[in-house]
Amino acid sequence: QEFGEAEQQARQKLEKLLNVNGSQTAASFHKRLGKIMWDHCGMQRSEQGLQQAREEVRQLKEEFWRDVQVPGTMDEVNQELEKATRVADFLDFSQLLVEDALNRKESCGAHFREEYQTEAGEALRDDKNYMYVAAWEYQGEDQMPKLHKEELKYEFVEVKVRSYK
Repeated sequence: QEFGEAEQQARQKLEKLLNVNGSQTAASFHKRLGKIMWDHCGMQRSEQGLQQAREEVRQLKEEFWRDVQVPGTMDEVNQELEKATRVADFLDFSQLLVEDALNRKESCGAHFREEYQTEAGEALRDDKNYMYVAAWEYQGEDQMPKLHKEELKYEFVEVKVRSYK
């Protein structure tokens, strides 16, 4: 029964993509999404940039579902349909990445938040509030995902601020 439901949902998504009959390729949306993420949700981020990315990704996703062009059918090998499904997934995933980045009010690892840095320009971590692994649970289309946290406990590694000087 679960397989039948999953197959029906996948088929509906493919039909929806094929029926948009828009004017832009999936590749063009992919390129624009990549630029948004690179500019605002890459290794260097800011609250303002992430807020902008949130809005731009939302708008791009709406435009995608209004104007993507997918030639062919789903009853044949269709690389354009495959690309479109991936871009649809990337749009959803990008929304989640932006939300996760907005949720984390620190600089950590390779992700540098401009507003969280030391006077010397080093990453300013907040181990008290963010020493956990985050897993986000899907709550439905256009619903905020639910954050689940698993605390990180270090037994053999000393937690300390990294310095590149």
